[in-house]
Parts: sequence; structure tokens; C-alpha cells
Amino acid sequence: MKTEEKIVEKKYQQAKECPITIFMEQIGGKWKPVIIWLLLSNEVMRFNELDKAIDGISQKMLSQQLKDLEKLNLIDRKSYPVIPPKVEYRLTEKGKSLKEILTIIMNWSNQNLR
Repeated sequence: MKTEEKIVEKKYQQAKECPITIFMEQIGGKWKPVIIWLLLSNEVMRFNELDKAIDGISQKMLSQQLKDLEKLNLIDRKSYPVIPPKVEYRLTEKGKSLKEILTIIMNWSNQNLR
């Protein structure tokens, strides 16, 4: 039996121990995958560019989601000391490692949910 199959067979005492639960709690949700996908597609984006690209997100929510992703070391925030303030966001190597997963989810969604 492959290692991957053993992992799938493992029983968890509580759902919070499951790696999928941990992933969904930290990276799942309505906005974080979209932010990551936009940064995968555009490499570097400013706050206002992200705000315009994501329909329906408030600036407060966008700011919180970006802070969460930064704490997880998935994105890097670079602030420039200019007026008006200039802040750029880009994915870290850890963030870029989500590309394959998000591409698979996108392809599955296109084939099965539309």
C-alpha cells in the first residue's frame, strides 16, 4: 500500500486533525483562493487592483484576507514610503506551490459544476 493510501485510511480522533479540514480553515473560503489565483495570474498586484478584480469583496474584508495570507507566509507585502501609499502583493514560494492544487480544482469545477 502506498504512503498516500495509508494517510487516507488514517482515522482522526476529531475532524480538526484532518489535513483537509486544516487546509480549508486556513486557505479555504470565499476570498483567499481567489486572491491566490489572481496573484498566480498577475504575479504582482496592488491593493486597489485586487479590490477591482474581486467583485463583491469589501475593502475591510480584502485587507483582512491579505493579512491572513501574509501570516501564513503565502503572500509577501511590500510597502513603499511614498505618498499616496503604494503597497504591492506577490506570492511567496509557498504560495506559488498552490498553483497545481488550484488548477486541478478549477478544471474539476469547469467540468462538473457549470
